[in-house]
Amino acid sequence: MSREQQDALSRTALGVFRLNGQFLAVSERLAEPAGLTAAWWQVLGAVLREPLPVAGIARAMGITRQSVQRIADLLVTRGLAVYEPNPAHRRAKLLTPTAEGRAAIGRIDPGHAELAGRLAAELGGPAALAETARVLDRLSAALEAVEASGPPAPPAGAEPSSGAPSPG
Repeated sequence: MSREQQDALSRTALGVFRLNGQFLAVSERLAEPAGLTAAWWQVLGAVLREPLPVAGIARAMGITRQSVQRIADLLVTRGLAVYEPNPAHRRAKLLTPTAEGRAAIGRIDPGHAELAGRLAAELGGPAALAETARVLDRLSAALEAVEASGPPAPPAGAEPSSGAPSPG
């Protein structure tokens, strides 16, 4: 790997970390008037189109199953979602939003739509926002493929590292 590639990877990783923080902050602001947190909104949003098991939600969101399980249980306790039987797996119940959960998501929609419009305008129009989403999808798929191929081989003669790797 060239130094330029390493620098580009580091800039990309740091940019994604910054974006994650920015998206979480704006999501908290959008979700609060609906009585949700950003995390609750994420989990409910993952099951709006179809019920999913907790493990499926975790895979789609790229977070741990345990994190989703805690949030799903809270959503069920608060009446925003329910667990339904899963015909494909007896023990992995499906999470689905209740009418109250869908209504909460609906209360977020106006602010979400306004943010989408403002962000698209800032990027240069709806096509630019769509292209940004496509690039991020490609980056995610590429990183998934690289990870699936296994860890990189250490350079010849290198000793095992005792420290944590850099973020990118």
